[in-house]
Amino acid sequence: MSFEIHPEDERDRAVMLAMRDMLATLPALEFAPASRPVFEDLMQHTPVADGISFETGTVGAVSGVWCRPMAGAARAAILYLHGGAYVLGSAIGHRNFVSQIVQRAGAPAFIPDYRLAPEHGFPAAIDDALSVFTGLCDMGYDATAIAGDSAGGGLALSLLALVAARARKGAGVMPRCAVLMSPWTDLALAGGSMLTRAEADPLVKRDELKKAADLYLKGTDPTDPRASPLYQPLGGLPPLLVHVGDDEILLDDSRRAVEAASSAGGEAALHIWEGMTHVFPSNLAQLQAARQAIDMVGAFIRQHL
Repeated sequence: MSFEIHPEDERDRAVMLAMRDMLATLPALEFAPASRPVFEDLMQHTPVADGISFETGTVGAVSGVWCRPMAGAARAAILYLHGGAYVLGSAIGHRNFVSQIVQRAGAPAFIPDYRLAPEHGFPAAIDDALSVFTGLCDMGYDATAIAGDSAGGGLALSLLALVAARARKGAGVMPRCAVLMSPWTDLALAGGSMLTRAEADPLVKRDELKKAADLYLKGTDPTDPRASPLYQPLGGLPPLLVHVGDDEILLDDSRRAVEAASSAGGEAALHIWEGMTHVFPSNLAQLQAARQAIDMVGAFIRQHL
């Protein structure tokens, strides 16, 4: 396990203070279907990377959006799982953010529109994620990376664990690496940072996460490992890169995931960014820390693909 804390620079501190002041005047974003247009618009504020094209497509019977660089490895692909607490988010909303990773990694990415709650409860999201990964392999992408943010980061880790279990039985291949940004890995909400960062986090509130978890789980035990990947052995995983803000209630979801993967013999790197909040890398237009984190993500994927 490698561990690094990144101090907040002065310019980013000023930006974050202004953001906090602005958020204090707004109602909290609810994890409910009615919030989907607002969340999609918010995510599209991330600028599009130069030289990236978008096209709709279907992989493993799941529709989504391809983000393609002008040139890249022919048999390599990234599976990107968007965030939104299993209730919000879309491929269209996240495509600008993913384009920044694609440009740096030099490989195309597919963003699936996996099924959302409450219309489709657990295990719809993980079933769709597995279907897409299998579909990419069937299409000839023999070098893959899995990435995701927030709920998509937890979904990525659950998918990795499923694929690793199949690989141990001689079925299928493993991704080359995985990147998790502010992953939600524990739907039981047991991490200590749920309390210790409650005042510091202006974006995500425990009560709202609990509502989202209930909409998704529909009575399923929140410690089911397909929903909360922390509640299972995390051995046999490919190299992991995890970025998380020091001021978010999901901080311990990242810490515990990296510790578990490392304890099981895996290679995992945790980067904690002081002063940063949930999925801060999406704010490339304003934050130096976001640009640095995405540069690291792109270099990591490029190295392993």
